[in-house]
Amino acid sequence: MVMPARPRMRKGSPRTCPGSIASKIAHSTPDSPFPMTVITDRKAFDKSATPLLATDAKRLPKLLEKLTPAQRRWVASSGFEAKPHTHCTVPGAKGEVELVIAGVRDADDPWALAHLPLKLPAGRYALGKGPVTIGEDKAAFGWALGSYQFTRYKKARRKPADLQLAASDKVAQALGVADAVKLVRDLVNTPAEDMGPAELSDIVREQADLHGAEFDEWVGDELLAQNFPAIHAVGRAAARPPRLLELNWGNPKHPRLAIVGKGVCFDTGGLDIKGAEGMRLMKKDMGGAAHAIALARLVMQRKLPYRLQLLVPAVENSIAGNAYRPGDIVRTRKGLTVEIGNTDAEGRVILCDALAYAVEEKPKLVIDFATLTGAARVALGPELPAFFANDEKLARKLADGAEAVEDPVWRMPLWRSYRRLFESEVADFNNSGKGGFAGAIVGALFLDWFVPESTPWAHFDTFAWNDVSRPGRPAGGDAMGLRAALAALE
Repeated sequence: MVMPARPRMRKGSPRTCPGSIASKIAHSTPDSPFPMTVITDRKAFDKSATPLLATDAKRLPKLLEKLTPAQRRWVASSGFEAKPHTHCTVPGAKGEVELVIAGVRDADDPWALAHLPLKLPAGRYALGKGPVTIGEDKAAFGWALGSYQFTRYKKARRKPADLQLAASDKVAQALGVADAVKLVRDLVNTPAEDMGPAELSDIVREQADLHGAEFDEWVGDELLAQNFPAIHAVGRAAARPPRLLELNWGNPKHPRLAIVGKGVCFDTGGLDIKGAEGMRLMKKDMGGAAHAIALARLVMQRKLPYRLQLLVPAVENSIAGNAYRPGDIVRTRKGLTVEIGNTDAEGRVILCDALAYAVEEKPKLVIDFATLTGAARVALGPELPAFFANDEKLARKLADGAEAVEDPVWRMPLWRSYRRLFESEVADFNNSGKGGFAGAIVGALFLDWFVPESTPWAHFDTFAWNDVSRPGRPAGGDAMGLRAALAALE
């Protein structure tokens, strides 16, 4: 029988002390997310700021015509060809940087200037009138994330160069999105010792407090009492108890939006233990939760007309005498039983309870994020998140949003014929597919059991990590699919 959740609490104060890591992350706001990097206060503008001119290779000759002979000789001698993500600093008579020429792909590239903040000499820069006009919102976004350095445990290698921009709603929104990406990066980059279920709880609780939302959570055996048995089964072996975090915000008259994020703060694989190499990056297995929290934050910051519900099942998949075992039968909130074929397929097990709870409120839309399968990375690589959708209109909106903001995602099929791969002789179905084929589809199909066909739903299987640094996207945790989802919601 499905038991109702206990009454929700209003807000609540965080357990973290003011100087803690979780508190510092949670208190980041779009008003000052990147101190002394992007400057929008005209009173602080420096009239002598170094002009920054953007150009592509085709328009470079036109730009060179406007330079002095000495400047042209300098650019020629430097070998600058205006390839994307390159630049040339042109010195003045006193050895100062008189002007910067930036090679860009085109004016629509959100990362056009992202290579500059940590490469240019310290100082203040301003957009000049080059052959390619970079919009101030795109400049703000790229510059802000090009300035990103993870400094929780190590000092920044250098101070980023400053960029001054005129304040506008577009610039403010761009900085808000950049700050949400930064939040994802900080959460994913923080090791599990300092980013466990309780710390994730503090982050969500702080967001509720900042935006006037309601916050509630169920901890440890409370999960059993309130009928979240699958979340409890996965997390019960850890020294830090499992939790389900819930945030509610917005006008009850608005369409209900549920955002769900996989919060496996560390994944050993359980009794089906991972090898050392496979376990090395498992601090990032809460990357889905980081995306969900960041998207919820953007919905609240922008006051989008939704009745928002954020759900984060937060656990560690650990090994102990009471760990859930291969062959165990786990009951779920929906009442279905799951045979555990593999304890390392734990993300879908905790998400199924959260999704079942979310759809009880009959939302108009459900979006979940999860670092769910290695198979999605085999299929699409680390830079391209897979997404699945049970609704064609929603799928088109997500694809169009991804294209509009250049946050690439790729739709994969919910091929329901593969449900036969879940067959179990002793339970309603297994948590891992037979044969090892179609792993990403199988993971999505498992979740599909818990969302009614009448409820539009999208599932993002994201890596949440950059293996290799690119301009504005350093190696480490990153947001992938976040901006696409926001564009679709807007």
